[in-house]
Amino acid sequence: MRKTSLFVPLAILMATGAFAQKKSKAAAPPVADTAKKAVPAAPSKPTVKDKVKSSKKHEGLFTLYQDTVTGSVQMYVKKDQLGKEFIYQSFSMGGPTALFLNQNMIRATFLFKIEKSFDKLEFKQQNTNFHYDGENAISKAANVDVSDAVMFAEKVAVEDSLGYLVAVDGLLLGDKLDPVKPVFPPTLPPGSVFNLGGYNPSKSKYGTVRSFPNNTDVLVELAYDNPMPLNGGGKDITDARYVRVKMQHSFIEVPNNDFRARRDDPRVGYFGSEVDDLSSISPTPYKDIINRWNLVKKDPAAAISEPVEPIVWWVENTTPVELREIVKEAGEKWNEAFEAAGFKNAVVMKIMPDNADWDPADIRYNVIRWVSSANPQYGAIGPSFTNPRTGQILGADITVEWRSGAGAPVQDDLFNGGLSSLAANLPWENPAAAIDPSQYTSKYPAFGNRHITTCALANELSMQYQAGVAAIATLDDDGSNGEKKTTAVRELHKQFLYYLILHEMGHTLGLNHNMKASQMLRPDQVHDQNITRKLGLQGSVMDYPSLNVSSDRSKQGDYYTTKAGPYDIWAIEYGYRPFRPEEEEEGLRKILSRSTEPNLTFGNDADDMRAPGKAIDPRVMVNDMSSDMVAYAEDRLKLVNTMMPKLKARFSQPNQSYAELRSRYYQLMNQRAQMVGAVSRYIGGVNVDRSYAGQNAAAKPFTPVSADYQKKAMALLNKYLYAPNAFSTDAALFPYLQMQRRGFNFFNGTEDVKPQTTVASLQMSTLAHILHPVTMSRINNSSLYGNSYSVADVMSDLVKGIFNEDLNGSVNLYRQNLQTEFVKASAAIVNSPVGYDNASKAAALSTLKKIKSMLAAASSPNEQTRAHRTNLNFLIEKALSVK
Repeated sequence: MRKTSLFVPLAILMATGAFAQKKSKAAAPPVADTAKKAVPAAPSKPTVKDKVKSSKKHEGLFTLYQDTVTGSVQMYVKKDQLGKEFIYQSFSMGGPTALFLNQNMIRATFLFKIEKSFDKLEFKQQNTNFHYDGENAISKAANVDVSDAVMFAEKVAVEDSLGYLVAVDGLLLGDKLDPVKPVFPPTLPPGSVFNLGGYNPSKSKYGTVRSFPNNTDVLVELAYDNPMPLNGGGKDITDARYVRVKMQHSFIEVPNNDFRARRDDPRVGYFGSEVDDLSSISPTPYKDIINRWNLVKKDPAAAISEPVEPIVWWVENTTPVELREIVKEAGEKWNEAFEAAGFKNAVVMKIMPDNADWDPADIRYNVIRWVSSANPQYGAIGPSFTNPRTGQILGADITVEWRSGAGAPVQDDLFNGGLSSLAANLPWENPAAAIDPSQYTSKYPAFGNRHITTCALANELSMQYQAGVAAIATLDDDGSNGEKKTTAVRELHKQFLYYLILHEMGHTLGLNHNMKASQMLRPDQVHDQNITRKLGLQGSVMDYPSLNVSSDRSKQGDYYTTKAGPYDIWAIEYGYRPFRPEEEEEGLRKILSRSTEPNLTFGNDADDMRAPGKAIDPRVMVNDMSSDMVAYAEDRLKLVNTMMPKLKARFSQPNQSYAELRSRYYQLMNQRAQMVGAVSRYIGGVNVDRSYAGQNAAAKPFTPVSADYQKKAMALLNKYLYAPNAFSTDAALFPYLQMQRRGFNFFNGTEDVKPQTTVASLQMSTLAHILHPVTMSRINNSSLYGNSYSVADVMSDLVKGIFNEDLNGSVNLYRQNLQTEFVKASAAIVNSPVGYDNASKAAALSTLKKIKSMLAAASSPNEQTRAHRTNLNFLIEKALSVK
C-alpha cells in the first residue's frame, strides 16, 4: 500500500507536466530546426607525452622519466621486454661502515622479469636454484612449489602501441629491491650494534639517474630516522638520529651470447651458484656452476691466442701516484695463469687519467679504486657480479682502503677487554651454544635473506706488514746502515701491495679462498728465492699466509709471494680453458685428475679452522706457513722474544708519546697469537683429502694427525705459551705501554696496561679450541680410525705444562689465571649436561683428581700462592661434590 500511495502522486505530477508541455507546443508558432544540438566529445586519453611533459628523459635499456619539479621517476617498459629476464645488481655507495655500507660494496644480485597482470605491471624475482632435464617428464612439473616473489606491482599510467609507462618511486625508493636495514637476532642486546632506525620516505630522494643501451642505473639516497638511538655509531655517523644511505640500483640486460656455464667441482675453488637437479636420481644431484668471465679466443685453432675481449682493469685516479705502476704490474702477473689456459694478454691493466671523461661508477668499467674511510671494515675487497643463470661475470671492482698513520689499530679490545668478557666466549661456559652449527654461518648481520661476506685479507696483511716493519727496524739496525733498512721496508711494502692486488683480483676472476696453499714449501725452503721466484712462496695467492719474516736477517727471502702459484695456474685452466661442447667433460676430468699433486691442494673458508671447534683439517688455517707449522711457529716465537727487549730503544722517540711503542708491542703479541693459534689446531686434527675414487691418492679421505706431531704441537704450547717464563721478555715494557691521551678518551675505562689479560687472551684462545666439545669429540671419534692421542693423553699433557714447573715454588699471575681457568674448564666439562661426550667427561674427572693430588704435595712459599691453591682446591671439591 505504501508503494502505491507514493506512486500515484508521482504519476499525476508527470501527467500534469506532459499536458502543460503539450499545450505550450500547440500555442507556439512552428520554428525551423536550423542546427543539430552539439554532442560533447569524449575526453581524449592521456599519452606518454602528456604524462612526462615536465620530466627529463633518460633513454636506454629502460627509459626513465624524472619529473623536474618533484623528482619522481617513471619507467617506460617496452612490450617486447615483458617476460624477458633481466639482471638486478645493487651497490652500496656510502653509508655507515659498521653495517658494511661502504662505497662500492657489491650486494644483491638476482634475475627478474616484468609481467603484465590486468592493469598492473609486476616485477618478479626469479628463482635460479633448480634444474630440470627437459627430456624427463617430471620437468612438466617444474617449479610447481616455488613461490613467486613479486617485489613490486603498480598500475599502468599510460599504454601506447609500444609499451607501458609506470611510476617506480615505490620500487626504487625504499627496501623493495635490496633491504638496507640489517636483520639482527632478537637476542642481541639493545644498543650493542648501530641501528639505522625507521625508513623515512619524505626525506629520501634520488641522486643520479642514468640509462645506457645495456644497463640502467639509479642512485638513491635513503633516509633513516632513529629518535632515540642507543648506539651512536662511529665517527662516520654525524648524528645517529638522522642517517642517509646511498644505494645504486642497476638493471642489466642479460648478455645475448653463446657463453656456456661450467660445472663446479669440490677439488677446485670458485665462487658460483648451487643448483639442485630435481629430475636426477643421482646421490649428488647437483648442477652447480662457477663464476667466470666470457673469454673467447680470437684464433680458436691456436694453442695460445689473445681473447676477443680481454678483461680490462683501470687503476682509478684515486690511487696514490707512487703506487699506480706497482698495482698495474701486480694485475698483469695473472697473465701467466691465463697462458696455461690458452690465452695471451687476457688481463689488460690501464691507468685512468686524471681528466677522464667517464665515471668509475659506470658498471661498464672495471676499476681498482682507493677510498679512505673513518672506520675501514675490510681493508680491500674484490667482488664481482654475474648472470646468476650462467655464472658469467659481467663486471667487478676492487676497493682498497687507504689507512692513515701506522695502519694497524692497537688491539685493546682483543687483549685488554677483561677476564670476565673473555670467559663469556669460552665453549665450556655454554657447550650447547658452542656446538650449535649456526654460529659459523656468518660473522656479519643478515640483510633480508642474504648475508654480507667480505675478504679480511687486507686487515690481516696490514697487521703483519707493521710487524714486518718493526722487525726490520729493530733487527736490521746496526747503527750505521740506514739504507739497508730503507731498502728492506720498501721491498716489504711492494710485496705487500703485490700480494693484496693479486689476491683481490683473484676473487674478481671467480676464485675463492684457498687456506691450504701455504703448506707448499718446507721451512728450510721458504727463504730460498731460487724456489719462491720460480714456483711461488705458496701454492696460491688466495690464502691468508703468515708474514714470511726470517729470524736470521741475513737469510731473508720473499716476505710474500709475488706471482700466481701452481694452484692458481691450475684453477684458472679449469675455469677458462675453452673446449668444444662434446670435449668439455673429458677435458675437465683430465685437468681435475691432477688434484692429488701436493702443490694443488685446496681448502676454503668452509674448511678453515680459525674459529675454535670449526672444521677438522689443521692445514686449512689462516696465518700459517710451510709444511711444518710447529717448526715455523717456533722460529717466529723466538724472533718475537728476541725483538721484545729492543722495542723500547727503537720506538721511544724524543718529543713523542709512547703510542707507537704500545702499537708495536701489540703487533708482536698478534704474531704470537697467530702462531699458537695455528699450532693448536693440530691437536685433534684430521687431514682431509678430497680426491675422487680412482685417482690413486696417497692419502685416505680422512687421516688423523699423527700422535707424534700432536705431541710436538702440545710441547710448543707448553714451552712458549703456558710456561712460567713464556712472557718474561715483556716485563720491562709494561711501565711504558701508554696510550696517547686525546680529549676524554679514557672516560669509559682506565688507561693502565693489563698484561694478565693480554696473556690470558692468548692462552684461553688455544684452550678454547683444544677443550671445545667438538674437538674433544673428534679426538674420541678419530681414535676409531687411527688416532692414538686420546683425550686423556691431551688432558694429561696440559696438566704437566700448566702445573708441573711451579709446584715447588711461587705461582706468578699469568699461571694463576691459567691454572684457575683450566680447573674451571675441567669442572664445567665434568658437570656439563650437554655437549661433552662420556670419554671427555671421564678424562676431565681424572684430571681434577690428579690436580688435587698434585696440590696436596705442593709447597707454597708466599701468601698469594697459598690463596691461589686454596681457591683451586675449593673449585675442585665443589665440582666433585656435584658428581
